[in-house]
Amino acid sequence: MVEKNIIEVNDANFQNEILKASAPALVDFWAPWCGPCRAVAPVVEELANQFQGQLKVGKLNVDDNPKTPGQYGIRAIPTLILFKNGMVAEQITGAVSKSTLEAAIKKTL
Repeated sequence: MVEKNIIEVNDANFQNEILKASAPALVDFWAPWCGPCRAVAPVVEELANQFQGQLKVGKLNVDDNPKTPGQYGIRAIPTLILFKNGMVAEQITGAVSKSTLEAAIKKTL
């Protein structure tokens, strides 16, 4: 289940939802079987709420959508990518702390 401030992103809607977004966007590339992905999910939800209106947040299941992770060279999950104006502004791999993600978001905004 996706939180109300987080959108479900897939190969089909990635361009419109993320690359053409008017605000910077954070995408959590994850899979249901991935323990570290589940560990970082509550942090992503907190940040989606904290930066509501300033940041678009999406989750992309890499098992269901292999094309987009391939385009960004994602080899490990969780990978979180911040996009600004359709370009990669920051890429973070692994279950990192809220403060690490928060600092990356503030730098991108």
